[in-house]
Amino acid sequence: MYNTFIFKPLYNGLVGLMDLLPWIDVGIAVILFTIIVRLIIFPLSKNALLTQVRMKEVEPEANKIKAEYANDRQKQGLKVMELYKSKGIKPFSGVLLLIIQLPILLALISVFYRIIPTIDPTLLYSFVHAPVIKPFLLGLDLTKPNIVLSLITAVIQYFQMHYSLASRQYRAQIAKNGGKAPAVNDFASSMSNSMNSQMKYFLPIIAFASTYWLIPVKYPQAASIIAIYWSISSLFTLGQELYIRKKHLE
Repeated sequence: MYNTFIFKPLYNGLVGLMDLLPWIDVGIAVILFTIIVRLIIFPLSKNALLTQVRMKEVEPEANKIKAEYANDRQKQGLKVMELYKSKGIKPFSGVLLLIIQLPILLALISVFYRIIPTIDPTLLYSFVHAPVIKPFLLGLDLTKPNIVLSLITAVIQYFQMHYSLASRQYRAQIAKNGGKAPAVNDFASSMSNSMNSQMKYFLPIIAFASTYWLIPVKYPQAASIIAIYWSISSLFTLGQELYIRKKHLE
């Protein structure tokens, strides 16, 4: 089912794009196809992100409930769910929407792993023709790791995390609190806020290490393509969050 309904359509979509636009190289094709796929699943990711943001907004009230009913977990859960319901928040819908997106994004990564050095004709539909592969991006060779692309990926990942809605909300809470971290009533919330602050430094390191060292160990021909995909996805996520903040949260 995964291959039939997710992987093969995406694989044929990318190959079909290169067949339709034979003058573009693989790098440009990956950029265009990533944007197309992210636009298609944008309604899902938008709703999931809005759910997360609204849950973050009512977190202080949820913390008060957790503190008040610390000795009664069942009642605590019921009261928190009542809070979400009164605010029109459906927490499980956000998780479900994220789960739906995950196979698509993982399949997209698999497609990029298998597009270089050659196209597999056994995966193509009868109406899709294999084009001549041009494994470049504006002259850069994509068949081997590229430190420039990996550095760009890390920088974009940093800015995406720095300007994420969760990060901005946490910084806003600190500003309101006179430069101090907001008080929280439970260990989980404290850990969540701490991770929001630290992930913007940790993920860029992971992005660079993955695309320049870890992925090339087994898939050297895919590292640069994954770096391009990672960069475009991070930029798209940043643009999506800016759009949501302007349209729905201001």
